[in-house]
Amino acid sequence: MAAMLLIMACGERKKPAAQDPRSDQSPGDSLSLEGKVSLERPGDIPYFKAQGTEPFWGLKIHAERLVLTSPEDSIVMPRPTPIRVQDSNIKMYRSQGDGASMDVIISEQECINDMSGEKFPYQTTITYRESGTGEARTLEGCGEYITDHRLNDIWVLEELDGKKVDREKDFQGNELPYMELYTNENRFSGFSGCNRMTGSLVFEWDVIRFGQVATTRMACPNMEQEGRFLEALQAIDKYALENNRLYLSHGGNAPFLVFKKID
Repeated sequence: MAAMLLIMACGERKKPAAQDPRSDQSPGDSLSLEGKVSLERPGDIPYFKAQGTEPFWGLKIHAERLVLTSPEDSIVMPRPTPIRVQDSNIKMYRSQGDGASMDVIISEQECINDMSGEKFPYQTTITYRESGTGEARTLEGCGEYITDHRLNDIWVLEELDGKKVDREKDFQGNELPYMELYTNENRFSGFSGCNRMTGSLVFEWDVIRFGQVATTRMACPNMEQEGRFLEALQAIDKYALENNRLYLSHGGNAPFLVFKKID
C-alpha cells in the first residue's frame, strides 16, 4: 500500500497461415528487435484482465484502451504508457480525457478472489472519476496477464546467437531443439538438443520469460550447443512474431534465438 501511495503522490501442431516469404539471411548481431519485427498484438485482444466483487467489476487493458465494466456502467479510457516504480514490479496507468480520469495500479503479489477463492498473481487497484462528477471511487481486486495466443504452437530452433543452426554439425544428428508453448497453462515443453525440457512461462505484454527450466540427465557427445541454448533461453525477456518466426532476445537486441513454426 505504501508503494501505491508513493506512485499516486508522484503523479499443439498447426499449419502456418501463410507462405513464408522471409529470406535465409540472418539478422545482424547489431540489429535491434524493435522496428524489425512486429511487437504489436491485435488491438481487440486484451493483454491484462482483472476483476473484483462488492461491487462486481471487470477491467480489460488493450493496446489502446482501458475498459472498466460493472452491472451499471462501462467506462472506456485511452491506454497511456505505464509508469513503473523503480526496483519493484508495480505499474500504474494514469489516464485522463473529457473530464474523466482513471488510475490503474498493478502490483505483483498473490491475490485471492474473496468469493471464489481463486488465486491470481497480481493485485489491482483502480481509482476513477467519471465526467461531470467530483467523487472518486476506488476498486480493489485481482488480475492476470493474458499470454499471447499466437505463441501457442510448436517452434523449432532456426538460429542461435545470430547464426543458423545445423542438425549434423551442431547437434550430432539429433533433432534440433524445439519447444511447444501452452499459453492457456503458461508452461512449455520440448527438446534442448540432447535432453527433454520443461518449464514455465511468465508473460507481460511484449515481455516473456522462460522459468523453472528442468531437463532430463542424458549425456550426449559435445553438449556445448545444448548448454548455450539453455543459457540463452533462460536469459530471454523479449519476443516478437513475424512471418511464422518467433524472435526471442534479451532487451530487444541481437543476437537472437529464432524459432520457426512447424507444419
